[in-house]
Amino acid sequence: MDWKKNDVFQVRIEDMSDTGEGIGKTDGFIWFVKDAVIGDVVEAKVMKTKKSYGFARLIQVLEPSACRVTPRCPSARQCGGCQLQAMSYEEQLRFKENKVRNNLSHIGGLTEIPMEPIIGMDEPWRYRNKAQFPFGKDKDGRIITGFYAGRTHAIIEQEDCLLGVEENQPILDCIRGFMEEYHIAPYEEELHKGLVRHVLIRKGFATEELMVCLVLNGDVKKLKAPEVLVERLVKLFPSHMASISCSINREKTNVIMGKEIVNLYGPGYITDYIGNVCYRISPLSFYQVNPVQTQKLYGTALEYAGLTGEETVWDLYCGIGTISLFLAQKAKKVYGVEIIPQAIDDARANAKLNHFENVEFFVGKAEEVLPEQYEKNQVYADTIVVDPPRKGCDSVCLDTIVKMAPEKVVYVSCDSATLARDVKYLGERGYEVKRVKTVDMFPWSGHVETVVLMSRK
Repeated sequence: MDWKKNDVFQVRIEDMSDTGEGIGKTDGFIWFVKDAVIGDVVEAKVMKTKKSYGFARLIQVLEPSACRVTPRCPSARQCGGCQLQAMSYEEQLRFKENKVRNNLSHIGGLTEIPMEPIIGMDEPWRYRNKAQFPFGKDKDGRIITGFYAGRTHAIIEQEDCLLGVEENQPILDCIRGFMEEYHIAPYEEELHKGLVRHVLIRKGFATEELMVCLVLNGDVKKLKAPEVLVERLVKLFPSHMASISCSINREKTNVIMGKEIVNLYGPGYITDYIGNVCYRISPLSFYQVNPVQTQKLYGTALEYAGLTGEETVWDLYCGIGTISLFLAQKAKKVYGVEIIPQAIDDARANAKLNHFENVEFFVGKAEEVLPEQYEKNQVYADTIVVDPPRKGCDSVCLDTIVKMAPEKVVYVSCDSATLARDVKYLGERGYEVKRVKTVDMFPWSGHVETVVLMSRK
């Protein structure tokens, strides 16, 4: 059948995509239906079609799936933040585990997959220690803040995201009130005018310290009375407000933070702990957004590394040293490599903060730093830990790992498809998968983290 836009059809949802759309088939033609859940029978309207698949919009659920639940957040359908709020948490965990298993078998070519049970959350709400709220105007010209609707830059007004901390709402109220009183305009993307683009809020879960950073399209002086805003924010949480700053971003870009930070109050950072390790977090630092699960993720990586205190470990894509310092608790020596210089500054500061003498950090590409250290200083590797971005490791980096020939490779991944590809590559070059565990870092979204232990055959 030739489907046209706005045609209405019925379909049973049999699977979910990586991005959380329901997948169903009519006569072999594949449909992606947002907000539909595995097991639903739905009525949907055609949005657009390709040769063998199409996208459709959910009109109504005719027969709800056994795992369908009512989303707790009123903005769940419009907001682009959560994809799986209509699916029970138990079913989400099953779905994520299956996704990883399928990728490892179909892309990774593994027949025997030593999967261990997924680590879910006891309380899968209010887990994010960081939120970035865009500011704008509604059609009546009122200042609003919230989140972007899926795949757009239209703001859905929502100050109390249920994944974020409860402090977010009063902080946003305070900033919005201040902007109204002092006639400070929010940013308008199309016209590239207005001042306040975003507000970044971070909270240290262990320390309860709060950070607020306003992203401005212009000078801090344009805030008119920054000292008044500081005073009001501190008064909201007198014992916890630790850092208030502005990030200057005058670019026409959808990158949120600017590189220049102007400090208004506090030391310019907050601190937090993962396990016994303390981290300093500045507005531009990368830091895992779910500290409760990060401890379990890094704990798993540490367990898989099986360190006895005699090993030399390399941590590739080390960021601000989060995993490196975790490993340093048990290793003889840890070397971290990261291409972003500011992240390495943070990593060195974090090592100092925790009095770790057995960690060294290098700025550069892993595939350049490792061979150089090997050839120049005879630095070898007993264990290599990788935690690459979504695109996985590049082949030059993987070839370097093979050349260094560590006994173990611990691969931490946020994308199981590129993980499976890289596991296959290493598998063809003498490494076999010994253990696999998934950790749910992002409840209600389609993402999941995976840790794989590979040993040299």
